[in-house]
Amino acid sequence: MRRPALALLAALLLAPAVPATAAPATGELRVDQVGYGTTETKVAYLLGKTPAEGVPFRVVDARGKTVHTGRTPAATGSWNPGHPAVHPLDFSGVKQPGTYRLKLGSATSPEFRIGTGLFTPLARANNEFFQAQRDGAEVIPGRLGRKPAHLADRRATVYAPPEFGGDFGDEILAPLKPIGGPIDVEGGWADAGDYVKFTSNSAYSLAEMGYALRGRYDRALADEVRFGLRWLDKMWDARTGVLYAQVGIGTGSEKFGFLGDHDVWRLPEADDARQVEPGHPEYFVKHRPVFPANAPGEAVSPNLAGRVAAAFALGAQVERDKNLARQYLDEAASIFAKAKTTGVGELVTAFPHSYYPESSWRDDLELGATQLALAGQRLGDRRAKGWTEQAVHWAREYIAGDDRSTLNLYDTSALAHADLARLAPQVRGELVADLRRQLDEGVAGAQASPFRTAVDLTQFDAATKSFGFAATARLYRGVTGDGTYDAFGTQQRNFALGANAWGVSLVVGAGSRYPNCPHHQVANLSGSTEPGARILHGAVVNGPNGTANFEGLTPPDGATPCTKPLAAFDTPDTRFFDDVSSWPSSEPAIDFTSTALLAFTLSP
Repeated sequence: MRRPALALLAALLLAPAVPATAAPATGELRVDQVGYGTTETKVAYLLGKTPAEGVPFRVVDARGKTVHTGRTPAATGSWNPGHPAVHPLDFSGVKQPGTYRLKLGSATSPEFRIGTGLFTPLARANNEFFQAQRDGAEVIPGRLGRKPAHLADRRATVYAPPEFGGDFGDEILAPLKPIGGPIDVEGGWADAGDYVKFTSNSAYSLAEMGYALRGRYDRALADEVRFGLRWLDKMWDARTGVLYAQVGIGTGSEKFGFLGDHDVWRLPEADDARQVEPGHPEYFVKHRPVFPANAPGEAVSPNLAGRVAAAFALGAQVERDKNLARQYLDEAASIFAKAKTTGVGELVTAFPHSYYPESSWRDDLELGATQLALAGQRLGDRRAKGWTEQAVHWAREYIAGDDRSTLNLYDTSALAHADLARLAPQVRGELVADLRRQLDEGVAGAQASPFRTAVDLTQFDAATKSFGFAATARLYRGVTGDGTYDAFGTQQRNFALGANAWGVSLVVGAGSRYPNCPHHQVANLSGSTEPGARILHGAVVNGPNGTANFEGLTPPDGATPCTKPLAAFDTPDTRFFDDVSSWPSSEPAIDFTSTALLAFTLSP
């Protein structure tokens, strides 16, 4: 029935105004490319080329059927000149398990899933990365055709810690001085895209892997934890009380005539074939130096003593062979007892210290004592009560101090607090308050970010700190039963799995777009520069970083060229550079990956 003209005019005048921005919106849709738990908060983002408040969007299932509709809220901020508006898209009402996409105007998101158990395969993928990082004789060929490497580590020479200086603290000031050996340090994991092995980083990763294994048993992960602990056992000489901190040297010296690990781009097995004598520039590439953390009879840097003890003590908690578990406990106790707790000075992490400039150590002692107490309880050791008391002491020392951060390689307090809160009820309130402090710091940072990421993207460690927040939110819920930080933690994981400006998952092989050009020698020389099977599956890269950190980068000599442009999504201050030369963005590391493994294991 045709309306009278006046009635039609009145209807038009009374109808709500359609915003001018409701015209077809342009931009990119960013989602967690793996997916969302059924009951989780679900947020995606429109990275808009123009502001688009009030524009309709919809969620469609695998058949193209619309299952949810909504409108874009106000922008959370501007990203860069080409994308001046970021709009969050909340579709938490979609709970039915399945495969979905978002659609907004002409934009369509990558595919993602909703369901339970979505992240267990990712934790297994992370463990596959550790298998790919194996050094020595017990390699697993895997996707990249790994071969035994660095067998000369079975008879390694010990050298005095090098003297470093220069503007960046990584210039060698004197020739390396042999002081002992030979010792067997074959095995373990390469730390990152190079082949240097670090006790501190390996112990950190082992602690997180043990924590994950204790919560959810997995045979492959259990095997990898055993493998890592076998090498860590070699790095501790209980007879002399010496802890060895590093195998290999990254920095070479033109002045003193030798190359370091970072000076040669090659497959690791090539090092065994080198025919070199002392004085040859490549001598330390094959015959890799070992550096001690302390001299015989001296105390051990407390960060190392704490986290190495924690790694062994967690091994004692998850190991099904009771004799081996007891061996781990005794080893943990012996190294913990050697911790230097007065006149600590500069911590021992790596040589040079500027590679890993850690300054926090009370958290490591809290973690070590806590895990010793739990292992002691499991194995009926009467020392458990004393270790609990020490854990309480170091927790309070940490909380009262100024050197506090959030879960990452440089701060293990969240892991310690979550266990100690159950072990020592008298300090539960203090520990829970500090977990809240860590999460509140993240929440405050996220409020300033258009993508609600808690980390400062101009700094290193974006991926691992994001996964650290995701893990901490789950640890907090486990201790308190309080879900206040659930949505925050989920959004940090979302960011690392593709809900970021670049639309890149920071886990290789996870999602529809991930780094194809990692700064990793084996992946570059044995793998593919395109998505597929021959990738460094499960590796977590550093992620976005400050623009200044990319100045002067050049492809390594001998590397397979690889670059995938993403510059349109950079800002003047931060960028993500998927390029083989880009170690500040695309280099993976074991500590990045173990934190992700823990977060995925704790995810619903």
